[in-house]
Amino acid sequence: MFQYFPTNYVWSLAVNAALESGGRIGEIDEVCRPLRDLATQGDDPGTEAFFQAWVAMGDKLVDLAQEDKALGRRYSAGEKLDRAVQYFACAERMQAHGFAPRKVLYQRYVALFQEAQELMGVRCERVEIPYGDANLAGILFHAEGVAPDARQPVMLCVNGLDSTKEMLARTQITKQLTQRGIACLYLDQPGTGEALRLHAMPALVNSEAWAGKVVDYLETRADVDPGRIGMMGVSLGGYYTPRAVAFEPRFALGAVWGANHNWGEMQKRRLKREGENPVPHYWEHVRWVWGANDMDAFMAKAEQIHLNGILDRVQVPFLVTHGEQDRQIPVEYAYQTYDQLVNSPKRELKIFTDREGGVHHVSLDNMANAGAFIADWIAENLGGRVGAESR
Repeated sequence: MFQYFPTNYVWSLAVNAALESGGRIGEIDEVCRPLRDLATQGDDPGTEAFFQAWVAMGDKLVDLAQEDKALGRRYSAGEKLDRAVQYFACAERMQAHGFAPRKVLYQRYVALFQEAQELMGVRCERVEIPYGDANLAGILFHAEGVAPDARQPVMLCVNGLDSTKEMLARTQITKQLTQRGIACLYLDQPGTGEALRLHAMPALVNSEAWAGKVVDYLETRADVDPGRIGMMGVSLGGYYTPRAVAFEPRFALGAVWGANHNWGEMQKRRLKREGENPVPHYWEHVRWVWGANDMDAFMAKAEQIHLNGILDRVQVPFLVTHGEQDRQIPVEYAYQTYDQLVNSPKRELKIFTDREGGVHHVSLDNMANAGAFIADWIAENLGGRVGAESR
């Protein structure tokens, strides 16, 4: 992994996430160079300075985009806003949830993301899916090469512990799936994004409760093939997805990018200082995500977050992927998930190695080849395509 801050994994992980979401190395270096001394003090100290530095770069790009818009240069304006969103997202996700400017910045970048896609002419739409007394927000990217009146296969793509739909949507997997004829629905499920920040919806152990509502919604759309709906999760989504596919038989397949077979057990290991954290203020963050007031309540909830005794219910194709050098979630959990998918008619385990890259958490060191492998597998099993038609 590109270790911009040699002694600080968490801050360096954020740099890699920004790069994989469309950030530019020159802009990122401009942001991070003044922070290098602060980074040596640990993950939590200096996060407000981290916030201000990334926001300043985002603000600059927004100003430049406004100048482009005034000249009618919509593509240029959209590209700059798109990068600004990723820098704002990088700033926001690293803060403690009680940090006052966080929510305002989050709402700002959600709106800017939509504006950026419209300016660039991207074929995507915001969707709101009824759920309880509120809605779950998502972004649906339409498949390429599919007639407007045709039913398209679609992958429901869900966040991990600390990502948002806007972050995942700008990684390469979106292009890799849509060019293979697969639509992508990125969702802020309970415990993430808008669900957590704007509607105070904590994460749920029984992910099928919200995943089933998404399938209900997709089945109402004339442009979706109800028999070709799959689900993919990254990081903690490596728990949510297998669980949901196990209990929701309408999913046609499942895939995880980073297995998370026993996240509750991993929390006990983290208390013993095993493994790296994904964000600063880690224990405050996980209590917020799971709606736990204190550590006792959180650990009681965490005890339930595992896949043991569940995966024999999965009866559709399932792909398990993991980086062999993942410093957050040990590779042993990928083997556990794969081994328990005993009734899947086509299960596959792919451990990314140095040869192809993508060996760290969710392949954030290099998502290109790992994403292509996942997209090819999904296309082969969900009725997409793995190459352009010959002429």
